[in-house]
Amino acid sequence: MARITIVGGGQSGLQLGIGLVRNGYDVTVVSDRTPEQIHDGRVTSSQCMFASALDNERALGIDFWDDTCPPVEGIGLAVPHPELPGEKAIDWGARLDRPAQSVDQRVKFPRWMEHFESLGGKLVFHSAGVDDMERYAADSDLLVVAAGKGDITRLFERDPQRSPFDRPMRALALTYVTGMTPRPEFSAVCFNIVPGVGEYFVFPALTTSGPCEIMVFEGVPGGPMDCWGDVTTPEQHLAKSKWILDTFMPWEGARCREVELTDANGILAGRFAPTVRKPVGVLPSGRPVLGMADAVLLNDPITGQGSNNASKGAAVYLRRILERGDGPFDAPWMQETFEQLWAYAGKVVGWTNALLLPPPPHVLNVLGAAGQFPAVAHRFANGFDNPPDFYDWFMDPAKADAYLAEVAAA
Repeated sequence: MARITIVGGGQSGLQLGIGLVRNGYDVTVVSDRTPEQIHDGRVTSSQCMFASALDNERALGIDFWDDTCPPVEGIGLAVPHPELPGEKAIDWGARLDRPAQSVDQRVKFPRWMEHFESLGGKLVFHSAGVDDMERYAADSDLLVVAAGKGDITRLFERDPQRSPFDRPMRALALTYVTGMTPRPEFSAVCFNIVPGVGEYFVFPALTTSGPCEIMVFEGVPGGPMDCWGDVTTPEQHLAKSKWILDTFMPWEGARCREVELTDANGILAGRFAPTVRKPVGVLPSGRPVLGMADAVLLNDPITGQGSNNASKGAAVYLRRILERGDGPFDAPWMQETFEQLWAYAGKVVGWTNALLLPPPPHVLNVLGAAGQFPAVAHRFANGFDNPPDFYDWFMDPAKADAYLAEVAAA
């Protein structure tokens, strides 16, 4: 069987590695952090994963938290009233057909690493550079790069045709907390849109200390939610989080009177430009390498699709490798593998990028109609598990108008 090296021990790298080892491949995963460093380090993501992505984990037998992770049962959406402070112009919720879940990657990845090794996979802990990549490529039939940071990402050229933004579109922050008042009726991703200011969403999750809530802040650059530059301590980070809610979404602030940080590392702030890179990198020796996940597909978290894309990408790559058998993993095969993923992921990127721009009238009409027609709310909520569906009714003004007319007539 082929020898495969995967640089990057995250959602996609470990999922792919486990799938390959289960099928008899000789697999090495290179991670720049040990399980202990991951577990004891800072949070890196919000990682709310929807049902179809979770199915990929279940298929590999690595869904170790189904009985302990709090479920995310729906999607709620609120928009403040422009003329009545503290009131909502739009407010609705809808259940997901199948629940989502979020397992802190500090919990997930160390457990997956342990499982990968128990199956016979090899783990190497090293911060890989280009010279290391040359060695890995020479010793392997296929080298996959699933790491989204460091010099090795420069191997993959930015694709300007698929990357409409050349700068960060949001100032981002995460806050992991306990003690939040639960949402009534059913648990949900509570998504709040404040036009011209930014977005905030929050949902239940499982972290190193048990159940928690993850708060995700998306501030428009230069706006009042772009406010993390002077925050230097965990206490200040929590205070800033609560200030944002009390100022712009007081209904969310009311749920947070008793919140506390899960731990001093349960915070993160930063920004990046959403970027799609060309999937085939070329080493100085001329050997090709295949990019995966954040190395080539870096999505803004506004739609919560990062870990979902990583999981679905790993599933596509696994299928393609198994189908290849003993055939060569050459550059044309690498490009075609990514294009098969892009048929899905391209629509995720398009939908996500659209939500980073001021909402056009037809989008506001859809969001408002969802509060009146449960069918619209249900379809919007479940689109998070199947983003291509948005292209059939949400992304285009004419299709949106036709769909709303059809629902109203029914």
